[in-house]
Amino acid sequence: MNNIVRDSDVVELNGPPAFTFGEKVRASRTVRNDGTFRGKEIGEILARRGEVGYVISIGTFLQKFYIYGVEFLESGYRVGMKRKELDPVGSCVESDDLPLPDEAVS
Repeated sequence: MNNIVRDSDVVELNGPPAFTFGEKVRASRTVRNDGTFRGKEIGEILARRGEVGYVISIGTFLQKFYIYGVEFLESGYRVGMKRKELDPVGSCVESDDLPLPDEAVS
């Protein structure tokens, strides 16, 4: 347990949430059950590093942090995660929506 990071000086609620509802995100680290996920053993993996999901809720914790409820596609779990545990997934524009060179505005 020597790798526990204390972020008691951080107060995220002074600014807007980093993610919005429906935003596609990726787990930046493997997240295990700390005892708050019902029906799973403590230490069981809930989301693997790199797994993609969508923000389905935004709450707060200890009047300091935003907690993002993320539904992960691969595992099917809904997991509450902090900002530091998530990375945004760049939105890509469908190629069918891009104008062709001769359709570009002159």
